[in-house]
Amino acid sequence: MQLIKKLDIFIAKQFGLLFVGTFFICQFVLMMQFLWRYVDELIGKGLSLEAMARFFIYMGLMLMPQAFPLAILLSSLITFGNLGESSELTAIKAAGISLMQSFRSIIAITLIVTVGSWWFQNNVSPLAFRSFSQLLVSLKQKNPEVEIPEGTFYDGIPGSNLYVQRKDVGTGRLYGIMIYRRTGSYEDQAIILADSGSMEATADEKHLLLTLHSGEWFENMRSQDVAGAANVPYRRETFAHKRIVLDFDSGLNLVEMSEIAGSAKAKGTWQLRHDLDSIRLFNDSVGRANMAEARRYALYRRPLTADDSARVAQLMARRALPHPDSLMQSMEEGRRLQVVRRAAEKVHSEETTLTMKADYCEWLERDDRLHQMEIIGKVTLSLSCIIFFFIGAPLGAIIRKGGLGIPVIISVLVFIVFYVFDNSGMRMARADEWTVWFGKWISVMVLTPLAVFFTYKANRDSVVFNIDAYKSLLMRLLGLREQRHVQLKEVIIYDPDYAADAAALADITAQIQAYNAEHQLIRWPNPVKVFFRPGDDQRIQQISEQLEGVLDDLGNTRDKMVIHLLNQYPIIATHAHTRPFRRRWLNAIVGIVLPVGIFFYFRMLRFRFRLYRDLKKTIDTNQQMTEAIKGIER
Repeated sequence: MQLIKKLDIFIAKQFGLLFVGTFFICQFVLMMQFLWRYVDELIGKGLSLEAMARFFIYMGLMLMPQAFPLAILLSSLITFGNLGESSELTAIKAAGISLMQSFRSIIAITLIVTVGSWWFQNNVSPLAFRSFSQLLVSLKQKNPEVEIPEGTFYDGIPGSNLYVQRKDVGTGRLYGIMIYRRTGSYEDQAIILADSGSMEATADEKHLLLTLHSGEWFENMRSQDVAGAANVPYRRETFAHKRIVLDFDSGLNLVEMSEIAGSAKAKGTWQLRHDLDSIRLFNDSVGRANMAEARRYALYRRPLTADDSARVAQLMARRALPHPDSLMQSMEEGRRLQVVRRAAEKVHSEETTLTMKADYCEWLERDDRLHQMEIIGKVTLSLSCIIFFFIGAPLGAIIRKGGLGIPVIISVLVFIVFYVFDNSGMRMARADEWTVWFGKWISVMVLTPLAVFFTYKANRDSVVFNIDAYKSLLMRLLGLREQRHVQLKEVIIYDPDYAADAAALADITAQIQAYNAEHQLIRWPNPVKVFFRPGDDQRIQQISEQLEGVLDDLGNTRDKMVIHLLNQYPIIATHAHTRPFRRRWLNAIVGIVLPVGIFFYFRMLRFRFRLYRDLKKTIDTNQQMTEAIKGIER
């Protein structure tokens, strides 16, 4: 067993302090994002400090498992970014300690956090969710006068349904009021209409006082008061001003927890597994019951064939039974319509029953999927701590930038990718469009290759974020090229040999003219030679190398005119004008696939025309350079 070394303690301290700080930052950001979903439940409710504190405590406990991986990602990125920026990581590697060895102490901490996250989700988060949901439902019952919507019946007041056409938020005035009171049976109902009114809670917060203006009151009389009456009588009252007291306890009383406790988020892994077996057993029993009932009503009988119809006709003739068609024709018009109507009603009833059964079965299957998703989600969210570490730490070692600048940007981008895939997989799995395991594991499957890639690159000291390398690759793909940037040198060891350079330029000009006469670059080449024959242009490579040697020697000049002419020389591409790729088999494949081959053929043709212009430009610049050299020699 290896002893804990001072380097492990040093890196662990650096990481630990940053992890604590970034955890609270991530927790705060997640809580603020989560708070916007419930801001309407808190504003204007007159909640006590105790209720608000409980709300934020439960919310924080629910969001802690999500803050763990994000905090590990950000803190590991900053830790190794700081080590790389201060050259401490270089000193560690120079001492013969590999990058994976420097990860050792933080890997141990990450594993502890991973196990703690899984334990937290199984023991603390379900309790926090139950308490949060319980508190949230109770908050919705606090001061219902501020929750009454416009144009919709509101049933938050026990025993009454309240409809408001328009509401003035500033004054609290209600317009177009209709109240439907359910104080007893059907014979004891009341409907109250009013042009306007207002609502306020009583001092003891046990009742609501409605002040109504210009309205009418319709109320059914109790049936026992008028015994034997065929119709239920009612009374009507017109009023200009009226006050109504409605029973309502607006105190913060906790609601029943039966529905909340049955939610999958309110259970730990062991309870989820136990309940999942019960749910599947119950679902199977419901399916078998539906199947037995369907068979009882002959919904699964096969359709009648021609032989079946003939046998039925013979049986009916033997027993002297009338044919159904003839029986329908013998009925009176009213009786026939009645039979058709009853048949249609029965069909509609059976259709409604089947629809209800299908919806119920779909709800049962959804409950099954939600329990599976919670079981898998607790594992994937815990594993994301390890994955985020092996993304953040190698990236910090590669980027070598500490602080809260670039690390925060990278952390946000990585977390957005994780969140998008995780949320999309959850929605698709919940809707039964993807399997549960694929929907919940897709975020891990996407980020794991990234973690392996960055760890591999960081361990081999690869420069993943070399902007110049990516810029050069993009320019090659798009057929772009850089311009020459030759400047006067501050220190010149030896002057150029102008006479030899002038002779070399004249020789290059002659070679280019001979090359143009032989290859005829402005003509279209044979496609067979382009795609199916080797075609490296060795001659133009030699000309380009000879030209670069002369230009490199002339770069030691002190003459500004020569420097200016050096920057006029184009950088000659020596490969792209002969064939699309250097590998013969790849050219053959591209040539066989006709649409792709046409694209690369015209791309190669474009490089031929560009080479023709570059060679012509080189000849003209050689002449100007020769004249400039003659002026220097004079």
